[in-house]
Amino acid sequence: MSSGKKVFIIGPGFIGWPVLDLLVAEGYAVSALVRRKEHGQAIEQSGASAILGDLNDNELISKHVVENDIVFHTATADHLASAQAVLDGVTSRASKGQSTIYIHTSGTSVLDDKSMGAFRSDKIYHDDKREEIDSVPDDAPHRPVDLTIVRAQKKLGEAAKIAIMIPPEIYGFNHKHKRLTIQFPTIARFALKHGFSGHVGKGLGLESQIHVMDLARAYIIQLHHLEQSSPKEVLENPYFFCENGKEFSWLEVGQEVGKALYEAGKIKEAEPKTFPEDQYDDLFGWLTPCVIGLNSRSRAVRLRKLGWEPVEKGIWESFRDDELPAILEEQHLDFKGYPVVWAV
Repeated sequence: MSSGKKVFIIGPGFIGWPVLDLLVAEGYAVSALVRRKEHGQAIEQSGASAILGDLNDNELISKHVVENDIVFHTATADHLASAQAVLDGVTSRASKGQSTIYIHTSGTSVLDDKSMGAFRSDKIYHDDKREEIDSVPDDAPHRPVDLTIVRAQKKLGEAAKIAIMIPPEIYGFNHKHKRLTIQFPTIARFALKHGFSGHVGKGLGLESQIHVMDLARAYIIQLHHLEQSSPKEVLENPYFFCENGKEFSWLEVGQEVGKALYEAGKIKEAEPKTFPEDQYDDLFGWLTPCVIGLNSRSRAVRLRKLGWEPVEKGIWESFRDDELPAILEEQHLDFKGYPVVWAV
């Protein structure tokens, strides 16, 4: 099925690299956009071809989209120009009668209810009900890019197969590639710098979760579904959630991070506190409440119908066994939060 299929991956990092490994193992010819020569060399050792460039290289991205049958964008959910460059390449292929599969990565921050940790929501979104996802505000996190893709899908019609993967909190540590996720390590680095773990507001918001390796396998199942489905069927619903059936509160995150760092002798108190707003720059800046203070509850109905099931270890076992040791090996003296760029 995969013989002769060419794949272009934008952002072969924490999410994209495990996907790349699985694609190579299945016999796909994979190329990947990387910023650094050293990263490119590592990608080539994984069996892919490296293309040096960045997300602002619109012509380069479009060129390689035109040359490939399948495109994954796993770099960020919020870089509109690179997503548009992909769509330009897809449109160019369509004008020549060539169909493209394009899988874009969004995230369940799109479901942000602006609770800022104040309450637990009963609202749960299901990916087999497109109208639920389409009901989120146009200015919700990630939504401007998602809407650009949805509108392009409608315009292209059956000339392309386009889907949007919407993962929740992604955890796990890939020992092979030494890549960490974002949210929990950022909270841990904050705690190491300031001496306490914490949460936004009361920390009552709930979020779904997924291990990065379960997510990588989900991308492959999603790809095979798109390969086998008719363009008309794909047009009906572009959205796919991916979660393991479990949820956490952000208060629980603060407690678990605090306990782990306290037991490691790195902070003096295990009990978390409310993050002071004047220290948000050491987290996610003004976006801190909608990154680690939201309710974001999702259900991956569609992937489960395709036979996908999560198999990796739980979130706190993974944090203690895998992420925390990697975080403690870092130097944190100059830590100044995570730079977030939001699409507008």
